[in-house]
Amino acid sequence: MTSKAITIIDYGVGNLLSVRRAFEYCGARVTITSDPKMIERADRLVLPGVGAFPNAMELINRYELAQVVKDFATSGKPLLAICLGMQLLMDESEEFTKTAGLSLIPGRVVELPKTNSKAEFNKIPHIGWSPIFPRDSIVDWQGTILSDNSSGNHVYFVHSFMASLVDYSNELAYTSYGGLRVPAVVIRDNIIGCQFHPEKSGEVGLKMLNRFYHD
Repeated sequence: MTSKAITIIDYGVGNLLSVRRAFEYCGARVTITSDPKMIERADRLVLPGVGAFPNAMELINRYELAQVVKDFATSGKPLLAICLGMQLLMDESEEFTKTAGLSLIPGRVVELPKTNSKAEFNKIPHIGWSPIFPRDSIVDWQGTILSDNSSGNHVYFVHSFMASLVDYSNELAYTSYGGLRVPAVVIRDNIIGCQFHPEKSGEVGLKMLNRFYHD
């Protein structure tokens, strides 16, 4: 039987090899490309990202991929954005300078606070394993990318900025850092974003990628 296809966008900023290997472990046939026509034809699309928001958007625009990603998002086919890729889904970011994003999920990207709720210094960036929890109004994660995982599972974060959502019904899971609630997984229809790195999150992350691949 022919395996399903995962298409990973290569725009010069991303943890491509580890994401590819993780999906291949799940049995997926993986293509890495910056070709707009191949992206348009994708079955399932992954937008990775590491680094700074302004540089990432500059590259996406240079490769003429912004509208291609937006069109794919409206197609109803699954789109997964990882780490910086999740932040790019927002309307804008304040990192270095105000920069427009893809405007696929209403919100803006803001800096993690340098002090916590006890006026103690936070370590920035947030690096390491942290637990994730369902949004308050969600009983469990059934029927979502987190279906095979449980509240309190730990995943691996590396970030200095976070999403500030307009509508918290778009929050599927959150973590806490320095007493601050941080969106960990966001969702809007067929669009999913993970602030953490599922490809670096062991069995928990592999279960998520496997669910994205098979659903």
